[in-house]
Amino acid sequence: MADMGAFRDAVTAWAAGGPEGPARELAARLPVRTAVLLEGLSDVAAVDALAERRGRDLAAEGVCVLSIGGAMSVGRYARLLGAPGLGLRLTGLCDEQEGPYYTRGFEGAGAARQGFFVCAADLEDELIRALGVPRVAELVREQGDLRPLRTFLRQPAQQGRPAEQQFRRFFGTKKGRKIHYGRVLVEALDPDRVPRPLDDLLRSL
Repeated sequence: MADMGAFRDAVTAWAAGGPEGPARELAARLPVRTAVLLEGLSDVAAVDALAERRGRDLAAEGVCVLSIGGAMSVGRYARLLGAPGLGLRLTGLCDEQEGPYYTRGFEGAGAARQGFFVCAADLEDELIRALGVPRVAELVREQGDLRPLRTFLRQPAQQGRPAEQQFRRFFGTKKGRKIHYGRVLVEALDPDRVPRPLDDLLRSL
């Protein structure tokens, strides 16, 4: 839904100090009922991919899936989109170490403290563990990234590290790669192997 993309852009501009009018007007016209606050674009790609696999059109359901550009921004976005601002229901997904930012941000906006879902390390870690290292390696090969992976693994800093950590780091070494694999990993999951935080988020919407 193109209008939901326009709403996301308007909210991002508002959070950066722009006017609130465009976001407020679009929220009423669509209408938007729920905002899903995610740390980055790779998380958005994963949530969108799982929704599509399950036949969900979140935009048509009034759900805005939004990258906030890092957990430290959650308080600002929660105030703009939650009860103090547009009055939307808030939920989200975050890394374990960023949980306190989400707790404070949601509480500050009058949202439920447990209204978001927490990954054990981060979403990539959850997805890699759900798929298993051999399957992730196979996906990297299928995506044409085997040569850069081998080059990456020869770096001294990667020697002796667990494979799960190596893949997590590899996905973040090139612009756009982490976003790309956010979708690829989710699309490769068996239906009964979806990581619980991601599954619980979709079920809550």
